[in-house]
Amino acid sequence: MTAMETSPAKAFREDAAPAVANQWWRGAVIYQVYPRSFSDSNGDGVGDLKGVLAGLDYISSLGVDAVWLSPFFTSPMHDFGYDVADYCNVDPVFGDLEDFDEIIKKAHRLGLKIIIDQVYSHTSDQHAWFEESRQNKTNPKADWFVWADAKADGSPPTNWQSVFGGGAWEWDSRRRQYYLHNFLASQPDLNVHIVDVQDALLEVAKFWLDRGVDGFRLDALNFAMHDPLLRDNPPAPSDGRPKTRPFDYQLHKFNQSHPDIPKFLERIRDLTNQYQGVFTVAEVGGPEPMAEMKAFTANGTRLDSAYNFSFLYAEKLTNDLTKRAVRAWGRATDEGWPSWAFSNHDAPRAISRWASEDNSQRAAKLYAMLLLSLRGNAFLYQGEELGLPQANVPFEALQDPEAIVNWPATLGRDGARTPMPWIAAQPNAGFTSGTPWLPVDARHLQLAADVQQAEPTSTLNFVRTLIALRKQNDVLRNGDLRFIEDAAGLLAFKRDLDGAEALCVFNLGDDSQHWQPPRPEQFTTIIDAGVSDDNSALPATLPPLSGYIAFSR
Repeated sequence: MTAMETSPAKAFREDAAPAVANQWWRGAVIYQVYPRSFSDSNGDGVGDLKGVLAGLDYISSLGVDAVWLSPFFTSPMHDFGYDVADYCNVDPVFGDLEDFDEIIKKAHRLGLKIIIDQVYSHTSDQHAWFEESRQNKTNPKADWFVWADAKADGSPPTNWQSVFGGGAWEWDSRRRQYYLHNFLASQPDLNVHIVDVQDALLEVAKFWLDRGVDGFRLDALNFAMHDPLLRDNPPAPSDGRPKTRPFDYQLHKFNQSHPDIPKFLERIRDLTNQYQGVFTVAEVGGPEPMAEMKAFTANGTRLDSAYNFSFLYAEKLTNDLTKRAVRAWGRATDEGWPSWAFSNHDAPRAISRWASEDNSQRAAKLYAMLLLSLRGNAFLYQGEELGLPQANVPFEALQDPEAIVNWPATLGRDGARTPMPWIAAQPNAGFTSGTPWLPVDARHLQLAADVQQAEPTSTLNFVRTLIALRKQNDVLRNGDLRFIEDAAGLLAFKRDLDGAEALCVFNLGDDSQHWQPPRPEQFTTIIDAGVSDDNSALPATLPPLSGYIAFSR
């Protein structure tokens, strides 16, 4: 018997309403599954695709529109799947292609779309393309990766630095050249300037589209092309933020963000247009991502959406941060559609960054309400609906290369990747019958899905209610958003669509705030977090970490 066969997932419904066809993704709620940590079906301590298959009932019960699956492809797992050794196969630790096909079938039966990662900026050094490329300078794939000669003194071609620490060039004795790796040395960068490389990547996308996937998240997209002139990056000016790695000391002008990337995206769009209702979203990192995000989503000829790390890496959630992030997306006809994420596999969990442990569940409800009120798509990371805090992972149990290199300067990513707690009373919270690849945090047991399923006022059931509210009210999915500037101390905005209005008000701070709109009788409170039990009238006072959504009468 597997962990998931005894989990609450089996009790959840299979009757989700089918999504709207072509632009189902506009305003969608998308649930991110990190397969290694979702559910282990065979007791080896690592989550797998059969675990995901069983868990689809639970995901469907949340009311979300789609599932984003983090990488499950063949990989040596040096970066846990983001180092791909075979783009068109499943790593044995997760299962096989038949397991994936079963996920597609069941998800579609439940009315869920499936989105998968595509990693086009780099591969694993164990990928057949790189193994051929490194043999010599004349083979058919010799230029499929970024190779360059050493400088006269033997040093690397440029001063570019790796995200994971140290220089971004690795010497290869067979080619007697350096190759570029913006991440681990075992993750050589593809030369996506080359048309043959683009063609091969498009064949990968077609392989998965033909298997029935409904969309792609393009990982580390702005690293997909480099400066062919190999110019040095300039130093980064001091902005007051601490620099924890050499990468932070440079402006990444030449090792990423090349202006030809959008041309490749137009080729991707030409492919996805041959299928119905395919959604594409870019991950765009960096301190000034908006220009790239808009370029990547412009004119309806590239990607549908993009998101950045404005919330994911923020140490504090503030009114100003939210306003800046949202206002960056206007209503221009040539502009793409925004997506938002507060937590994911790459960032410490939001409630541990933004709230004290004493206020964690109160904060979890408030943050979910804000996320699901914003104009755009909402990415909900597994366990976020449970209000999970960042797990404590001791140094000796760390697996993530970034966490190990930067210990203890950063929280690292492992604390956001620990196993999903399904059943509080079972070993390893019902995730596995074996030894989990990362330890289960004892604090997560009281927040397990079975505990919260039985508690009407739990964070889990509150999030379900929020998602249902968003689905039932198109003004929350697709309405315009206008901030209210006179709500002193509060984050307040209206969503408007075809005469319907939703008033969304949040107190993100530590002090009570007093405010009502000019004619409060025009609104009725539908749902609130931490305000009161009386929804008959708009509250005049919002306690710390509280908020509400009200609709026009």
